[in-house]
Amino acid sequence: MNPGELQGRVSFVTGASRGIGRGIALALSARGSDLVLGGRKRDDLEQVAAECETQGVRCRAIPMDLVDASSIAAWASEALKAFGRVDHLVNNAGITIDGLLLRMKREDWDRVLTVNLTGAFETTRAVLPAMVRARYGRIVNISSVVGLMGNPGQANYCAAKAGLLGFTKSLAREVASRSITVNAVAPGFIDTEMTQALQEEARDRMSGLIPLGRLGTPADVAAGVAFLLSPGAAYITGEVLNISGGLYM
Repeated sequence: MNPGELQGRVSFVTGASRGIGRGIALALSARGSDLVLGGRKRDDLEQVAAECETQGVRCRAIPMDLVDASSIAAWASEALKAFGRVDHLVNNAGITIDGLLLRMKREDWDRVLTVNLTGAFETTRAVLPAMVRARYGRIVNISSVVGLMGNPGQANYCAAKAGLLGFTKSLAREVASRSITVNAVAPGFIDTEMTQALQEEARDRMSGLIPLGRLGTPADVAAGVAFLLSPGAAYITGEVLNISGGLYM
């Protein structure tokens, strides 16, 4: 890790209050990036912001609701006024409402697609003009390995995460001429609050599917995101970085 490789940059991260989003925020602050953190719970966001500020960076915690396009626009507007620029956008926020398709309610389908896919569209649309004007930007969309391989009981989540991959590739082609790169990260089974709530037997079964023999950590995913935002990834765009311990290969 190069502690100063992102110094002077401003990174916007959604879903930053816990899990992978928190891990990303901490990794970027450790590399010197100033931060704007988005999420629904102000108290949790402010706690993460305080952790990041111990690295000597500036950090703003601004609540947002990915179901509400006006909330997203207001979040981006406040962040741009505070920092005057946006160099990086990490679309990390997401939800799951699992169930077999035969029993899945339409509202559960719609909500997962709205938050996980349309939310990324709205957030990107809100900050992209500033990147185009600056002729510089890095966008990383957090998809999932199940968007590549599917998973029973998650048709809505898999569809949204697969949609993010198409969104990534299309946008990468649109904005490359403005020196803006767009990539995706596809995490596998990651040790977060969601997986910690599972019974030990289920966690062991998940680990048994992974060639590396363990669940991933938020830091594993954050390291991949930090690389894609770094100067060393300047010639990479439209790619999907699979961080799954070999679960999908």
